[in-house]
Amino acid sequence: MKKLSGFCLLCLLPVLVFAQKSNPDSLAYQLQRAKINQMLDQRRQKFGQYDQSLKMHTGIFGLQTKKDIRRSNDILMDIAKTDDDIFREIKILMDYRVFQQQQAQTHSTQSENVTLAYMNTINRLRGQIDQLKQEAQKEKAHQQNLLGILIGVVVLFICVNFIFIIKKTGG
Repeated sequence: MKKLSGFCLLCLLPVLVFAQKSNPDSLAYQLQRAKINQMLDQRRQKFGQYDQSLKMHTGIFGLQTKKDIRRSNDILMDIAKTDDDIFREIKILMDYRVFQQQQAQTHSTQSENVTLAYMNTINRLRGQIDQLKQEAQKEKAHQQNLLGILIGVVVLFICVNFIFIIKKTGG
């Protein structure tokens, strides 16, 4: 029966590997669950053996002998040992679950922090863009003022030259 359980576990391994390829922690969790299920099957078998040993009466008049009782006690002790092993493996399984939850929480917190950092950066860049737009508008207004002054100076210069030429030729 152990060979069959081991064979079943080996058959399930590739399926679990491909199904959980992206998350190795989930693979470890699934393998641990399979191991516990295998141990529970072994416990069921041992309990069946214990039940049969309790029904065995090899003594005179159909009574149990010391050997029958010892055999039953040995099987019962083996069941208790298996139960201890199962509890130990369940503890490991629960530790995997807690670890996965902590990882999910950490990942969530990191994602929130990254998102907040992006939002802060976007807001800061928007502020800089607004400031640059205002500076560009001020610069454009300043250039228009300078252009107006320049045109006025050029027109004034032309007028002065025109008046100077008229005075020089006419008068």
